[in-house]
Amino acid sequence: MGEMQSWQPMLDANAERLLRTTGRTAAEWAAEARASGIIGREELSRWLRSRGVTGYNLMSVDWEVFGIPEFFLHSADERYAGQYSDRQALKPIADRILLWAAETPGVVIQMRKNYVSLQTPRRKFAQLTPTTKTAVDLHFRLAVPNLATLEALRATNDPFAWRVRLRHEDDVDDALIGALSVALEDSRERSSA
Repeated sequence: MGEMQSWQPMLDANAERLLRTTGRTAAEWAAEARASGIIGREELSRWLRSRGVTGYNLMSVDWEVFGIPEFFLHSADERYAGQYSDRQALKPIADRILLWAAETPGVVIQMRKNYVSLQTPRRKFAQLTPTTKTAVDLHFRLAVPNLATLEALRATNDPFAWRVRLRHEDDVDDALIGALSVALEDSRERSSA
């Protein structure tokens, strides 16, 4: 199987974004926060927001001051194994989808704490989540045509409002792989959102 990315690329991108947009590193912001007497997360958040540091930039400074959450430090393989540790029967389903992703040019596999993100350099197009002990959910950004097992979720404001529930390895069939290919092409053609 191809390389699965851990959180490290996101951590690096956040650090680069902070430096690019504020002209300062997380260590520099953290030193100023400590010198200002900041000791709590909420206090740090208010202090940073008052200086225009928000979102991922704020997270970078928070992690510099209070430490990176432990799960960020695990390798992609450790994260993936952890997702299926108590549902080994579902892992072959995920393995088939990740094999497709690893063999498909332009697909980036990013391992998260509780799911796997399938992305292009522009944006995420699918998400694989071991939702229950008996099913893996494959979420799509768009309503993929001609996929009979696709269902709309209630949260219409969620960009991943479409899912297929997979219970057996055979559920990863030609129609599902075709749907992933359609979602991939859609994400290649559209701007980041």
